[in-house]
Amino acid sequence: MNGKAEVPTEEEKYRAPALSKGLDILELLASEADGLSQIAIAKELGRNTSEIFRMLMVLCQRGYVEQREDDDRYLLTTKMFEVAHRHPPIRRLTSIAGEAMQRLANDVNQSMHLAIIHSGKVLVIAQVDCPDNNITAVRLGAQINIYDTASGRVLAAWMAPDARDMLLQEAGGEGKEEHQAFLADLRDVREAGYCESQSLTIGGVLNLSAPIFDFSGKVVAALTIPFIHRLSGTSIVTVDECRERLVALCADISRRLGAGAGNS
Repeated sequence: MNGKAEVPTEEEKYRAPALSKGLDILELLASEADGLSQIAIAKELGRNTSEIFRMLMVLCQRGYVEQREDDDRYLLTTKMFEVAHRHPPIRRLTSIAGEAMQRLANDVNQSMHLAIIHSGKVLVIAQVDCPDNNITAVRLGAQINIYDTASGRVLAAWMAPDARDMLLQEAGGEGKEEHQAFLADLRDVREAGYCESQSLTIGGVLNLSAPIFDFSGKVVAALTIPFIHRLSGTSIVTVDECRERLVALCADISRRLGAGAGNS
């Protein structure tokens, strides 16, 4: 021995094992809609059940995780979603867009949702229903594969190449047919200024989606109408009118966020 203490690496210097375990559990449960048992969580994370139990107890006490009584599975609560909404940019975006979205939903008799990119997926941060008895809507807080959505195409179409590459790496699926189709659509979306495509998840639904820009010219959100053709009712609006109103609303929200005319 030379009597000199080993100098810790940067990674070792700032390790916080308990925090890492807690974040691992949250990220794992975020991808499991039906939750997981304590044993399954421990197995997925390569940890022993006792240390996972302690972390789960803390997360339950803090309200981030809950245990389902009928089968003892652990699921995420909406607390992370609620905390995210305290973040000033998201709060400002939903505050500006919320009432305008509801007015348009009432006028065109279609539901709509506002989405952003989060961890390689489309995250729905606001959703409004129209007054009709029959609606097609996406759940608030839903996290959706970008390749399955018009929102994902809009959010990616205006990205810088390096940011788009990072998004696609997070999303996975490189080389698959859905990945190639997604990339092929982006130029057309950008040229048109919106995305109009048949739903890849529900037959008979036409997705209309348009971008919302911020003061820097970056697309920060996509506003989407899962358009359904109504055969009767007091308010029947055509696809063309609905698309025109949607694009105009997104332009207005963008202006209120500080976007200049040249940015969009």
